[in-house]
Amino acid sequence: MTMSLSLARAVADAVLYEGYLLYPYRASSQKNQARWQFGILGPPGAAEAGAGEEPAMSADCLLSPGPHADVEIHLRFLQLQTRTAEKADDAGNFSPVAELTIGASRWLSWDEAVEQEITLGPFPVAELAREALQLPVEIPASEEIEDLGDGTGRTAGRLVRRRHALRGELTLDSTGLTRGLQRLRVSVANTAEPAAEPGNRQDAIAASFIGAHVLLSLRDADFLSLLDPPGWAQDAVADCSQHRCWPVLAGPEGQTDVLLVSPIILYDHPAVAPESPVALYDSTEIDEILTLRVLTLTEEEKSEARATDPRAAAIIDHCEAMSPEELQQLHGILRNPHAVEFPDIRGSAAGSGGDPPAWWTPESEALVQPSLDAVLINGVPVARGSRVRVNPSRRADAQDLFFAGQTGRVTSVHFDVDGSTHVGLVLEKDPAADLHEGYGRSFYYAPEELEPLEDGEEDPQ
Repeated sequence: MTMSLSLARAVADAVLYEGYLLYPYRASSQKNQARWQFGILGPPGAAEAGAGEEPAMSADCLLSPGPHADVEIHLRFLQLQTRTAEKADDAGNFSPVAELTIGASRWLSWDEAVEQEITLGPFPVAELAREALQLPVEIPASEEIEDLGDGTGRTAGRLVRRRHALRGELTLDSTGLTRGLQRLRVSVANTAEPAAEPGNRQDAIAASFIGAHVLLSLRDADFLSLLDPPGWAQDAVADCSQHRCWPVLAGPEGQTDVLLVSPIILYDHPAVAPESPVALYDSTEIDEILTLRVLTLTEEEKSEARATDPRAAAIIDHCEAMSPEELQQLHGILRNPHAVEFPDIRGSAAGSGGDPPAWWTPESEALVQPSLDAVLINGVPVARGSRVRVNPSRRADAQDLFFAGQTGRVTSVHFDVDGSTHVGLVLEKDPAADLHEGYGRSFYYAPEELEPLEDGEEDPQ
């Protein structure tokens, strides 16, 4: 479990800070003046008042327990910390300022964040099936003062960091299902007292759980994937529900003892790419593009970013220190797609190890014609003009899921050097389908995500 939880925590850290601070990482940037990111649990009443987000999230997950099964919960989130720069006068009194400069150092008044993690349990799964647990979460208010000297022994200013108290509740309960399965539900709610001014956005975010997510770790039990469950568990998966979060298997491939309940839709066993050397926070931006853009900032812009937030300063410093080799690595890496044998798409054996597949030659490439090629799906040849129904699988993204159950018209069939097949299509109910097809714009699905249709078969939606 230790290794699984450690690897899961690396991804959870990325979730925690996703969207925390956006390029160009300066307080004066308009998009950094209306924060924060994913997974916000606002105080009760904030969402109705238009000042914040809903107070709760919940998710069902499935597990197969042994006789001594127990579960441990790690509730993780950010707590807002208001940093106020204050300047000292000759009498030793302090007054708040938007910006404080002492010698070569510079600070801005700004909202930072502090990581919080609450570990609860372990709790026996059998007991959860008998009685649900309601566990309070209390984070006290605090104030910290950092005096700033001018190098002569005189205090020229200070930074005052304040955090409001947070109060919440985590609920855990379990229900027995057939085949020895248990459905475990985890719910997290912000239970703060309603604000005196419910429409005040600053008060709402100060009392919010930010980037909230949960890591669940098991002993003597295994989680089932909700994205790719075994056939016998599909009905149980269909009965599971989620609200404002998504549970995925975490940790290394093949291990099933850790689950990440994430506010961002992820695949099972997500991992941070080794080519991504530093957290950039900017809401899923491409590392290479973002790093190059950081390097184009003027010295004044970099100075403001450093004064905005210590994490922004670390980003600037890291990008400036990158070697040409490290920059090149951001461009990505070509992983060997031929490490194992796979069948030639045209019927002969493909190469293995470092050799290219036998069919991948200039002559054979010229034979690949997406507008004419076909692929067998459920024993039916599917090619340009075929009608299919879309059934997105576990590797689908959010947009693909919106099209679940819709019918489409195939525009092309593509074979790649990995030995994979991709079917391009346009949706029949899309009024711009002909326009998209004319411009070569298609949605792409794997053959196993499509169901061939007869010409007269109707779209049920």
